[in-house]
Amino acid sequence: MQSEQLKQLVIDAIEEMKGNDINCLDVSELTSVTDYMIIASGTSNRHVKSVADNVIEKCKKSGTRPLGSEGQDKSEWVLVDLGDVVVHVMMPATRAFYDLERLWESSEEQQVTEQS
Repeated sequence: MQSEQLKQLVIDAIEEMKGNDINCLDVSELTSVTDYMIIASGTSNRHVKSVADNVIEKCKKSGTRPLGSEGQDKSEWVLVDLGDVVVHVMMPATRAFYDLERLWESSEEQQVTEQS
């Protein structure tokens, strides 16, 4: 499955479970590890786990097996590694604390400065 198709499959799976504040970051120019990072929030630990579980289930049904997943025991932050797409489903407080969007934004700015 192409990374664009996988990205859309993940977004659809998150939306199906009513995940909040979905943000898709194209990090293909910043890292060779993945093409997209998709970040979403859940309203409770149970909701975070359910959203991540739905992403895994939908991907498996489409023939894409996750390379790994972490954090499902506490469900404050569940990471699902799909290779070309890495999914972060987080509680709002955890998301605000780690602020991955800003982290990757500043990395991009720093990289542009270094190349100049």
